[in-house]
This record gives sequence, C-alpha cells and structure tokens, in this order.
Amino acid sequence: MGKVKYILLDCDNTLCQSERLAFEACAELTNEVLEKHDIKERYDVDSLLEDFVGHNFRNMLVGLQKKHNFTMSAEEQDDYVSRELGKVTQKLSEKCTECPGVTEQLEWAKAQGYPMSVVSTSAKPRVIASLQKTNLLRFFKEEQVYSAASSLNPPSSKPDPAIYLHACKELGVKPEECLTVEDSKSGATAGMRAGIPLIGYVGLYGIEEGEKKMKQMADLLTEQTKAQVIMYDWKEFPECVKKIEESMS
Repeated sequence: MGKVKYILLDCDNTLCQSERLAFEACAELTNEVLEKHDIKERYDVDSLLEDFVGHNFRNMLVGLQKKHNFTMSAEEQDDYVSRELGKVTQKLSEKCTECPGVTEQLEWAKAQGYPMSVVSTSAKPRVIASLQKTNLLRFFKEEQVYSAASSLNPPSSKPDPAIYLHACKELGVKPEECLTVEDSKSGATAGMRAGIPLIGYVGLYGIEEGEKKMKQMADLLTEQTKAQVIMYDWKEFPECVKKIEESMS
C-alpha cells in the first residue's frame, strides 16, 4: 500500500461554494457581449452553468463565439476577461462560503502530515479571494496555489492537464504519487489525463440541484473520467484517501 505524497485540490465547488456566485457575475457580462454582437439569446445563471461549468471565462467567450457564430477581437476578449475577474473576485470576497465540512477534513489531512496544494482553472486572484473569505488559505502556501489562467504561459484551462503537470513538477512529485479531488467533468478529465488518482466530489450538486443531478454526476465522473472513488460528503474524505492508497502499488 502506497502513501499519497501530495493532496491536490480543485477550488471551485470542491473547497469553496464559488461557482454559482461567479456565474452570477459572469451572466451579466455574457449577456452584454451577446447584446453587443446582436445575438438575441440571453443567459441566466442556470443556463450558463449548464453550458460552461468548469470552464474559465476566457474559454467561455471562445465557446460563446462558436455557439452563436460571431467573432470578438483579442483586445475585446482581454477587456472582458479582466472585467469579469474584477467582478467575480469582489463577489467572492464578500459572499463565498466553504463546501460543507471542508475545514474539518483539511484539519485531518494536516494532522496526518499530508502536504496540500490547490490546482484550479480559475485566475489566481479569484481563487485566493475564495480561500481567504472561507479561512481555508491557512492550509496552503500561497505559492502552491496553482491557476491554469495565471500560473501558465500561455494560460490554459482544464480539461487540458497542463496545470496539473505544472503543479506536480513545481512540487517535485510524480502525478501517480498524488491524489486530486474534482467536482466537474473538465477538472476530472484534466486529472485523469495527467495520470493522477481521482476522488470525484459530488456533494454540492446534491445541495444545489438535488439528488438526481448528484447521481448523474457520480456516474459521469466514474464512467468518463475514471474517478476511483466518489465522495458524497466531505466527512467521507479519510475513507476515500484510504481507498486510493490501497490501490497504489
């Protein structure tokens, strides 16, 4: 039985209940973009989450242009990305809460001597704002909070595994010696492509969208992204870690 050398954690809707708050800020700007380009459709928070959960705003703008068949200049995209970051960071620093039970489990992991790091698609200022507001930043060194939008040149986004590979290299560990906790298909796919054992966390779907969605996501993460274990509640974390360690040769 191996021991996990590093616990890598997604942030949005895994550690912090941030995705919905962020998408509230996003929806306003998304609709502004559509209006500006004479597209009739408008998004609310739910339809935006449905189409783009797990993606950062730059990726969303690319997806919007494809879906609605219009083109933004690079300058316009950069402008919207920086505006979105400001809006979202502000909202998260005022309202973000932790996913139920996270503090207790990070205390447990720390007491067991597991080093921990955050690996997110979102821009670093947004991740830091969420972690500060929820008082979870104390579990991590700030330089070990990795962001696909801010830590990589050029920036990337999950499901591209680049941010995970970057984090492992910086931390001096092999992907197969770590584990990661992810809640979205794009995040879990990135972990899988990087070769990192995966815990699929679906608890927040149950809270925000109900039992049926939680079950769908559990199936999806198991079948499509090879999650070794599904975690329905953070209190199952020690058990999940043990299962992953048992499967490590």
